[in-house]
Amino acid sequence: MDEKKKNKKKTAECCGYPISIFFIVVNEFCERFSYYGMRAVLVLYFRYFLRWDDDLATSIYHAFVALCYLTPILGAIIADSWLGKFKTIIYLSIVYAVGQVTMAVSTVHDITDTNRDGTPDNLTVHVALSMLGLILIALGTGGIKPCVAAFGGDQFQEHQSRQLNTFFSVFYLCINAGSLLSTLITPVLRAQECGIYSQQKCYPLAFGVPAALMVVSLVVFIAGSGMYVKTAPEGNIIWSVCQCIGFAIKNRFRHRSSSFPKREHWMDWADEKYDKLLIAQIKMVLKVLFLYIPLPMFWTLFDQKGSRWTLQATTMSGDFGAFVLQPDQMQTVNPILILTLVPIMDRIIFPLIKKCGLNFSPLKRMTVGMLFAAMAFIAAALVQLEIDKTLPNFPSSSESQLKVVNMGSSSLTVTITNIEPLQIKPLESTEDYLTCGDENITVSLNTDPVITKALSLLNGQRQTLIIPSDPTLMYVKEDRMSKPDEGQNAVRFVSGLTEVVNITDLGSVEPSDTSNYTLVSQGTRKFVLSSGEKTCTFSPTLGFGSSVTFLIPSNLSWTECDSVIRKVEDIKPNTVHMALQIPQYFLITTGEVMFSVTGLQFSYSQAPKNMKSVLQAGWLCTNAVGNIIVLIVAELGKLPKQWAEYVLFASLLVAVSIIFSIMAYFYKYIDPAEIEAQIKREQELEPEDKREKESELNELKQTKIKQAREESSSDSDSEDDSEASGMKLDEDWIFNTIRDTQQNQNKVKPQEKLDHTQVQHKQAHMCFIH
Repeated sequence: MDEKKKNKKKTAECCGYPISIFFIVVNEFCERFSYYGMRAVLVLYFRYFLRWDDDLATSIYHAFVALCYLTPILGAIIADSWLGKFKTIIYLSIVYAVGQVTMAVSTVHDITDTNRDGTPDNLTVHVALSMLGLILIALGTGGIKPCVAAFGGDQFQEHQSRQLNTFFSVFYLCINAGSLLSTLITPVLRAQECGIYSQQKCYPLAFGVPAALMVVSLVVFIAGSGMYVKTAPEGNIIWSVCQCIGFAIKNRFRHRSSSFPKREHWMDWADEKYDKLLIAQIKMVLKVLFLYIPLPMFWTLFDQKGSRWTLQATTMSGDFGAFVLQPDQMQTVNPILILTLVPIMDRIIFPLIKKCGLNFSPLKRMTVGMLFAAMAFIAAALVQLEIDKTLPNFPSSSESQLKVVNMGSSSLTVTITNIEPLQIKPLESTEDYLTCGDENITVSLNTDPVITKALSLLNGQRQTLIIPSDPTLMYVKEDRMSKPDEGQNAVRFVSGLTEVVNITDLGSVEPSDTSNYTLVSQGTRKFVLSSGEKTCTFSPTLGFGSSVTFLIPSNLSWTECDSVIRKVEDIKPNTVHMALQIPQYFLITTGEVMFSVTGLQFSYSQAPKNMKSVLQAGWLCTNAVGNIIVLIVAELGKLPKQWAEYVLFASLLVAVSIIFSIMAYFYKYIDPAEIEAQIKREQELEPEDKREKESELNELKQTKIKQAREESSSDSDSEDDSEASGMKLDEDWIFNTIRDTQQNQNKVKPQEKLDHTQVQHKQAHMCFIH
């Protein structure tokens, strides 16, 4: 390795740094902006553009994230065994950029909106394009993930160790900066309205900017091509480890008979073909990987901040006074807290715990981190309970709900079948919806003369009974059966005028009629009412997620619209503030610092230097499995209440953390370098005469095998039977050889005896048939 570094070509430098790394740093910033920007708005795209329900949107989101954490293994194998890091980054970045562009195209609603109503007419096209885009993105981002940082490290010479450390710090900073900025910016872009024929939420811009950044990332990386140090593929250690483990399992199965001596560890069955040092290194890695088994449950909870928690934020108020926060922008709390908590933990919290004399070992930190994540979901459940209190109760399929609005200038007493008489003031409505068990009802008004009318309701629906100034014209209007999407507000007007009135964004409303609902965003909205030459401006202030009916009186004063038009709330706005999510974000981020950062540090300290990539692959797999668990629970769990699902996840993680703490209690920390050095010393001190005897026994074995096969072939009609007989005789002879060797070893003087385990391994080596 040292000789290889000496042979590195000299590269141009700036302030002691290779100029090539500036291209790599800019490339990483743009790529991370692209990935996290796209991912920030992804679940809302599924939910509100493709019109999937919460469970399906969550499942596909986590399937995509899982794929992003599985493909790095493929990328590492391609780079180390075939193409090299540089070509792997180039080729997979092209795939990545194509995926981002495909994803952006899939969000353009106008490509299938033939009737120009603002919604796609053929969602299948959009779904197919988006799924293709996501697969390509997962291949690209996962494939280059294990290559970029290592490729940056390849650019440094031996004398640049200080600059190398600085590079990795800057590299980590670029990752967080790209994540933070994209999570802030892309939700703002999504909240804009754009379109060719009709204006809708601007998903093309929200996905288009990340796509453009990925293209920039690729161009910047290619621009530095002539300056890079490009190392050739050296062979992938992950593949070598898999081959060694596979051989050990296969060999153990072939020698499962009790006639073969047992070995201390099942990996020792690979020592006939593989070096003892490699086997010992794999044992150390497997010891850590065993601890990884419970870890996916942490990621099951952690990655839901981009799915379930974002969907939770859509039912909350994001009005912070000076600014309005979009639901998907709440994810920025995580990178902000990461940049804050990591130095606080490292410089203050952990040193204080150490000074107090407490043994806060890495595995204990990880256990505490898991408990913090569980507490985060308990906090999320409490927030969900508060949200549920503000959600409307919609009717069941066997009943209907009715609200009554009096547009007249005098109070009315309204009598409805099976409901107590209602007293309704002019230009007002009933305070809440009334539940009706019958589809057919009779409505009576205490007018002179009394007016009675039979009306039909729809079961499972909400409706409003509009009583105009002329009560004989009363009618029923259907209401919304869900809160508006993305925190928008559904607005409609009921006109009490005797003339047609035009309203901006809503069109014209006939006398004593009701307009259709129109979705408008939060804040102060401006509606201009006009009839002939008469106009007035109505500027109501709206919250998040409400459904509102505005009542225009028959005696409208065209100079004072704001004071005379009345507001009726069919669905109340979101009243639970997004700030209530901050505690759960704080808890999950604290858990991440204790669990993720500590876990990687622990894993790396417990594995040999050349096995770091194996542990990285294992760590990424735990993340992938965690996301798959969310997918399964979301699709199969189907819990009726969201808060119950949060409690379920928290309970599962607490149970898993208890199991992990027990595993951690029995874990013994090791020094990989010391173990490797000891094995090397044993190999160097191995007696020469023992190796000679071993060689003689191998030659004798081959001779005996040949004789056995020749003898058995003369008595057998088929070649296959001959081979089987030869193998059987050979194995019997080998067993006798082992027995004789064991007896001879027992006669050796104590000072000449080898360690029992070493003897077993050597005997197994002699008896192995290739």
